[in-house]
Amino acid sequence: MNWPVFFTRLGSAIVFAAIMMFGLLGHLWTGSVYGIVGLALLIQFLGIREFYRLAQNIFKEAHFPAWLQWLTQVMGVLVFVGVNLSASGAFETAMLTGIPLIILFPAILSKRTALAAGVMSLIGLLYVAVPMALMVQLWSIHFSLPLALILMIWMNDTMAYIVGSFIGKTPFSPISPKKTWEGTIGGALLTIGGAAIWAHYTTLFRPMDWMVFAAIAAFAGTAGDLLESKLKRLAGIKDSGNIMPGHGGALDRFDSLLAALPFAYIYIMFAMAA
Repeated sequence: MNWPVFFTRLGSAIVFAAIMMFGLLGHLWTGSVYGIVGLALLIQFLGIREFYRLAQNIFKEAHFPAWLQWLTQVMGVLVFVGVNLSASGAFETAMLTGIPLIILFPAILSKRTALAAGVMSLIGLLYVAVPMALMVQLWSIHFSLPLALILMIWMNDTMAYIVGSFIGKTPFSPISPKKTWEGTIGGALLTIGGAAIWAHYTTLFRPMDWMVFAAIAAFAGTAGDLLESKLKRLAGIKDSGNIMPGHGGALDRFDSLLAALPFAYIYIMFAMAA
């Protein structure tokens, strides 16, 4: 046991958990929305900064001026404010950035062009700023929704690791050699099962809604993890950043959440309209 590394990781995890809990549940003590807004903007700022680092390493021949990153940060704040000024605007934004995100990344990463810097800036907004805005929208519907999504993603990762460790034999993807089909499917099923149990203790949504919510956390979350792993492999780096010693950067911690949020928000809108 490397105790210095262990205590470094433990300390980072405690600070990270405290910040997350204050952002998601701080209104219970303060009665204001500043906690969740501050948390979303902090993740957005760190995520866009790290996304630029990835982009610069992937497109080495492209020029990424410093002012373009700051312009993207400002545009991210404007997107965040714009989405949260209108629920209908948030829904339309989510519809436009869910499935197209899956299509855009392979299309852009397949060719290195002179327009890489500008295009990657726009993708950075879709990848980081829009999901953070939608997280606040989910929180405004009920504070338990983003908290539940995060816990479901964590449960899926944990169960996938445990199941994969015991019975995993079939590699899931060359992007992440440690993942197996058995672990991925097992983690998803256990997460959905956990949501079904949770549904019996809340009347916020129907049991089926919570199970679909869990499926989104599992499948979209796994896709988000693979996407960020692919970006890091293309960039030739191990971690997206070092904001959390022993754990990596913001994108390393929130890659699954960023991918799951648009789909989770879309489904909740449909569930509420049903």
